[in-house]
Amino acid sequence: MKSHIKYLTIFTIAVLMAFSCGQTGGTSGALGGDLASRSFVPPGEHDEFYAFISGGFSGQLAIHGLPSGRLFKVIPVFSVDAEKAYGFNEETKPMLETSYGSIPWDDSHHPDLSQTNGEVDGRWCFINANNTPRIARISLSTFETEEIIELPNSAGNHSSSFVTENTEYVVAGTRFGVPFPQRDISIDDYKGNFKGAISFISVDQETGRFNLEFQIMMPGFDYDLAHPGRAASHGWMFFSTYNTEEANTLLEVNASQNDKDFIAAINWKKAEEYIAQGNFTEMPSRYAHNVWDESTQMATSTMKTSVRVLDPEKCPGLVYFLPTPKSPHGCDVDPTGEYIIGSGKLAAAMTAHSFTKMLDAIENEKFDGDAYGIPIINYDDVVAGVVQQAGLGPLHTEFDDKGHGYTTFFISSEVVKWKVGTWEVVDRQPTYYSVGHLMIPGGNSQKPFGKYVVAMNKITKDRYLPTGPELCQSAQLYDISGEKMELLLDFPTVGEPHYAAGCPADLIKPNQMKFYPLEENNHPYATKTEADARVERDGNEVHIYMTTIRSHFAPDNIEGIKVGDKVYFHVTNLEQDYDVPHGISMIGANTSELLIMPGQTETFVWEPKQVGVWPFYCTDFCSALHQEMQGYVRVSPRSSNIGLSWSLDGE
Repeated sequence: MKSHIKYLTIFTIAVLMAFSCGQTGGTSGALGGDLASRSFVPPGEHDEFYAFISGGFSGQLAIHGLPSGRLFKVIPVFSVDAEKAYGFNEETKPMLETSYGSIPWDDSHHPDLSQTNGEVDGRWCFINANNTPRIARISLSTFETEEIIELPNSAGNHSSSFVTENTEYVVAGTRFGVPFPQRDISIDDYKGNFKGAISFISVDQETGRFNLEFQIMMPGFDYDLAHPGRAASHGWMFFSTYNTEEANTLLEVNASQNDKDFIAAINWKKAEEYIAQGNFTEMPSRYAHNVWDESTQMATSTMKTSVRVLDPEKCPGLVYFLPTPKSPHGCDVDPTGEYIIGSGKLAAAMTAHSFTKMLDAIENEKFDGDAYGIPIINYDDVVAGVVQQAGLGPLHTEFDDKGHGYTTFFISSEVVKWKVGTWEVVDRQPTYYSVGHLMIPGGNSQKPFGKYVVAMNKITKDRYLPTGPELCQSAQLYDISGEKMELLLDFPTVGEPHYAAGCPADLIKPNQMKFYPLEENNHPYATKTEADARVERDGNEVHIYMTTIRSHFAPDNIEGIKVGDKVYFHVTNLEQDYDVPHGISMIGANTSELLIMPGQTETFVWEPKQVGVWPFYCTDFCSALHQEMQGYVRVSPRSSNIGLSWSLDGE
C-alpha cells in the first residue's frame, strides 16, 4: 500500500510541476506538460476557435475546435452522407443536381469565411467542388449547406473559393484549360484555343443568395490559389498561374520550362464598369443553381442558361500579369493589402510584389510585352522584395497580427516564419510530413488572430497507429504567440485536407440555431401535432404523415400497404428542445436513415418488394425508452382488398 502511495505522490508532483512550468513560461519539449496543457481543453469548457477544414476527396467540410483539435461535426456538402440523410432524403436530393445530372460526390478543397470590412464576421463559410465545378455556401447558424451553384465553362475548380473583403463576391478560377466554347477539337490544338474562366459569384448581403454575375475568359493557363486585395488594394483579385507554356502532356516537365509564370491581377471594379456599359458577351451555358429554403425545409434546383463573359483583350485595364518564379502555387495578400506573395513551387525564393509599385507601373506603362492582349508588367518594376533561401517547395502563406508571414514548404517539410517588409527568415519548425496548406484564424483577412497556426500534412508515416496501407491525414497545431513557434498537437482529419479557415468561437456561438420553431415549419408535408398524423393513398402512392417525439412514433402500426406501392414517410420531429434529433430507418429502404432536427420535417421513400410485417425504428438515441421507439408496416399482396389503417397512441 505504501509503495502505491509513493508512486501516486510522485505522479502528482510531476503533474503539478508540468502545470507550474506552463504558468511560468518554462519549456520542456514537445511532449512536456507545458506544451500539452496549452492544447488541453478541460471537460465542460469550450475551444477558443472554430477551424473549418476541407474534407478533400470526401467532398465534405469538417469542423474542429482549436486548440483541442477535437472533431465536432462533418457537414455534408458535395457528397451524400448517410449519417444525416443528405442526398438521400427527398428534401436534399436537389442539392446535388448539376448540368450532368445528379452527382453524389466531389472533391472539396478551399473553404473561406464571409467578411465585413476585411474582417471575418461569422455568417457563412464557402467551399469549392473541384471535379464538377461548384461553389457552396454553408450557414454558420445551422451548420448546414444552404446553396450550391455550378460554374459553367470551367474545369478543375481547384482555385477557389476566395471571398472579397466585404463578401461582395466569391471568386473561382479553373485549373484545367478547356476549349471555349466546348467543341470537338484536337488536344494538340490546345494553345490559343483552350481558355480558363474566372468566375465572380455575387453574394446577397441579407440572404447570402448567389448569382453568377460574370466570367472573365483568361488564356488557357492553369490557375491556382488566389486572394483578394485589402484596404488600398480592395477591388482587385490576385490569382497565381502556372503552365504559361500551355503544355498539354507531361506537365511535370513541359509546364516547367519558363523561368517565370504569372500572378494575374484582376481589377473587378473595372469589370463591373464594363458590365454596366454592356461590354460583354452573353454566352449560352447550362448550369445548376440549388437552393435550400429554411421555411419549406426543401431544396430546389434551377437550370440557368447563360452567363456574361468578359474578354480581357477587349477590356483594357481589366487584367495585368505580374511575372513570378516559378510554377507558383500560393498567392497571398498581407493584411495591409500592399504585398502580394507568390510562392513558386520550383523556386528557391519567394517573391513579394508591391501593389503601390504595380499601380505606378500600370500608370507609366512599364510593360514587358503582353500575353493574349494582357499587359505583362516588368518584373523589376513591381517586386518589393524576396524571401531568400527560406526552404524547398514553398506553397502557401498566411499572416499573423505582428507583421509576420508563415509559409509552408512541402519538400523540406517545415513551416517558416519571416518578417514582412524586411523579408528575413526569423524562425522555422519541422512538420510531419510534406505539409501543404496552413491556416491562421483570420490569417487571410485584415485582422488575423495570431495565436495558432494549423499545418495540414499529406503524409503521417509514424505519427499514428498504422491502419493498413493508408494512414490518416493529419493536421498539426503550433503556438505562434511568442517569438518562436512551438508544436503543440497532432490531430487526424477527414479525407485529405487541402486548406482551412478559422475564426474565434465568440463570432459564431451566439448565433446558433437551437431548434426549428414548429410554427415556422412550412414544409408541404409537415405534421405539427400527433392528432394530424395519418396515412393517405393516391393510386400506388402512399403518404404517411408521421410525427416523432420522445419516445414514440405516430402512427406506429400501419396496415393496408401493398407490394408495388411507393410509400413516402414524411416525418416531423415535434421536439422543441435543443439537441433532441430523432432518426428513423425502415428495413429494405433503398436509402439511408433520416436524422430529423427538432421542428423539422424530412422524407424518405420505401418501395416494398414482398409481403410481410416489416419494422422501423428510431436510429438516434433520444431517451431511456429509445429501444421502445419502433413500429411496424404490414405489406399485403397487390391483389389484397385490405384498406389503410393505422394506430395513434395505442389505438
